[in-house]
Amino acid sequence: MRQLAIPPDAHTFPFVIKACTHSHDLLLGRILHSQVIKFGFRYDIFVYNTLITFYSNSNCLNDAHKLFEESPERDVVSYNALINGFVKAGDISGARKVFDKMPVKDDVSWGTLVTGYAQTNQCDEAIELFNSMSVFGVKPDNVALVSVLSACSQCGALEQGKAIHDYIKRHRIVLNAFLLTAMVDMYAKCGCINIAREIFDSSLDNCKNLFTWNAMLVGLSMHGRGELALEYFSKMTEARVQPDGVSFLGVLVGCSHVGLVDKARQIFNEMESVYRVQRELKHYGCMADLLGRAGLIQEVMEMIERMPMKGDVFVWGGLLGGCRIHGNVEIAELAAQHIMELEPEDGGVYQVMANIYANRRRWEDVSRMRTLMNCRKQLWHYKLVLRKEQDLRGLQEMVVLSGIQKGGQQKYQEPKRAERLLMARLLKGYPGPAGLGTIYSDKREQ
Repeated sequence: MRQLAIPPDAHTFPFVIKACTHSHDLLLGRILHSQVIKFGFRYDIFVYNTLITFYSNSNCLNDAHKLFEESPERDVVSYNALINGFVKAGDISGARKVFDKMPVKDDVSWGTLVTGYAQTNQCDEAIELFNSMSVFGVKPDNVALVSVLSACSQCGALEQGKAIHDYIKRHRIVLNAFLLTAMVDMYAKCGCINIAREIFDSSLDNCKNLFTWNAMLVGLSMHGRGELALEYFSKMTEARVQPDGVSFLGVLVGCSHVGLVDKARQIFNEMESVYRVQRELKHYGCMADLLGRAGLIQEVMEMIERMPMKGDVFVWGGLLGGCRIHGNVEIAELAAQHIMELEPEDGGVYQVMANIYANRRRWEDVSRMRTLMNCRKQLWHYKLVLRKEQDLRGLQEMVVLSGIQKGGQQKYQEPKRAERLLMARLLKGYPGPAGLGTIYSDKREQ
């Protein structure tokens, strides 16, 4: 158009700006904004609404709000675009202020704000706002229905969820994949797994997507239905739906609940070789828990050695849990040491080790674990004092408490690493630094 010297009009700019919105091209969008002003369309409501939407979707909320305030004319689209921008930025209070100022609200206005409340875990507010829609005679759209069902699942509002389900049936709203997924997830998380199954089974396959299948698999696993989770996983693959990491995690957790070791091992091995789904730490952690419970401690160790990444607290925690059940003290000590290095502030591992030692009547080790727990508490309290007083000198004193010497000088350690080293030393039986309690006591007195 520009090469042919054809000037753009009020119909041209909205389409070009929308293209910038979809391509996330902020620079080009700003250039087009300057062209809007140059060609005299700065007060055209359709052009300005498109610009507000563009800036809102580009995380430039200040620009969007400035445009909104400058516009001499606003309609429901203007308000909705700005509300959507606040919701995307996580500023729900800002979105609510704009919503409350709207002279006229449509279903998009209500649905966007309900979604904002649900996404920020403000479940009660989402449900309350949804219920207000009927008072004002507004028919909820699918976005509002999906969001309020999600809010019901988060806070366990089963009766409210059932009321929404009844509304959907009364108004003969056709279930799409998003509505079906939200409903299955809501019933599963609210403890009604059989109703979730009935809704899922009675729906056509073309209404189910990957997320719908995952909601069913995870729900069955949450309720300890490992065999059924395997059955639905088979149905999923028969329906030619490609599983992802969440699908496999759901099946593995289900197998773990009922001790289906062979099936879990088979599916775990097929993740990469058959389904081309990369294993993550959460999958390894689930297998460590499953195999550990079954007493296959050595197999867990071999799996950890073959892992392409370092184990996290869930992987080592699964191994530690198996050692606790089956009384393997030596490997339990190894697992506990890794957990203490990863999460020195986690007090649960010390109690587990104390119980393991007590079962073997190793009372000196039980005492050592209790000392370690007390030392951890002192460290935690001391750090609280330091945070309150922002005492850098005291922080430096704590940092060198690991007691590691190098060339006759204390070796400086970062605070987190100092804590890990200190805990590891105590686990191995070395005495704790005498200055720890003294420093803490002196600090309190000051």
